[in-house]
Amino acid sequence: MTDHPGNGSSPELAALAPRVAAMAKGLQDELVALRRQIHAHPEIGRQEFRTTGLVAGHLEAAGLAPVVLPNGVGLICDIGPRPAEGVGFVGLRADLDALPIPDEKDVPYRSTIPGVCHACGHDVHTAALVGAGLVLNELHRTGDLPVPVRLVFQPAEESTPGGAIDVLDAGVIEGIDRMFALHCDPRADVGSVGLRVGAITGSADHLLVRMTGPGGHTARPHLTADLVYALARVVADVPSVLSRRVDPRAGLSLVWGRIISGGAANVIPQAGEAEGTVRSLDASAWQQAPRMVEDAVRAIAAPYDVDVEVSYTRGVPPVVNDEASVAIQRMAAETMFGPFSVYEMEQSLGGEDFAWYLEKVPGALARIGVRTPGDGRVRDLHQGVFDADERAIGVGLRLFVGSALLSVR
Repeated sequence: MTDHPGNGSSPELAALAPRVAAMAKGLQDELVALRRQIHAHPEIGRQEFRTTGLVAGHLEAAGLAPVVLPNGVGLICDIGPRPAEGVGFVGLRADLDALPIPDEKDVPYRSTIPGVCHACGHDVHTAALVGAGLVLNELHRTGDLPVPVRLVFQPAEESTPGGAIDVLDAGVIEGIDRMFALHCDPRADVGSVGLRVGAITGSADHLLVRMTGPGGHTARPHLTADLVYALARVVADVPSVLSRRVDPRAGLSLVWGRIISGGAANVIPQAGEAEGTVRSLDASAWQQAPRMVEDAVRAIAAPYDVDVEVSYTRGVPPVVNDEASVAIQRMAAETMFGPFSVYEMEQSLGGEDFAWYLEKVPGALARIGVRTPGDGRVRDLHQGVFDADERAIGVGLRLFVGSALLSVR
């Protein structure tokens, strides 16, 4: 963990911090049980009906009034005073969905659904936000919540298009002035918080290139269209072309994940395709990418007389953290956990659809460490062995609460 110069703690939050920590400790067993229920019964994007009901039940038991989103998955819950002129909601967001990969852990809460598991920590995010909602509700009851808060439990973060689009279409963003989210970091110890101003995750788009031609014998490529060679040139050359069309600081990256064509060594096939992802850390490069990619593909394939179809699907833009929002998170983390809890978060080209909210309002995504100190095993995201030190739930809870309380400043 790399220490980062801090902004100092907040005296106002410092006065409430022991009480928030005590409430978080008192909720730990309940929230761990909730996380394990979600983990054992994972649901993929836009199928999170059970998870939605489970979250709603916990909030309703505390006297809150969650509202399920129109498609029946995902929910919002408003807490605190009514928004006043010039003072809107602080949005706190967690994601509900799991991934379509098998759970490879030997734990009592292992997934009971074959081929599906929470390998990205969304169950931790959800439990932390439920806990934050319960704490914020108690602070409101005692007159210590100065700003209205909207909890957003989002479906389908791992899908393309992501569930953030569904949430925005439902009008949830209306009235929100600032938003915060968090994500598990398996490379950082529990108790640490990763922050960064500016782009922290990349855009993530999907690219599919299909080629067709008459086919023929490999002995006579000059009498047909050598489709495999044309496809190979596109796969090899398009990334290089893009690297010379965009500022290198944009981090634009095309990586192919699947190439298929042909079935015999002496036959030039009639069809083939290549599929991959296009990622960038720069919003301007993301805007330009579809046109540049298609132009490059067609220019490289043109000499080989093949027919080309380019399917470019938008995924998510980069997550670009607002400076003021990161300052709020930093002050919350340093007040709650101490000045050495914060580390400078590395940029990642992984996609995160929290980016869609930040296209509308300022906000920031933080990372929370989920590795048990001293554990040398590498349990990366999107692997069936991924797991989290469950003390991270309380860390996420307190970071959410602190960020909300400081947003009134």
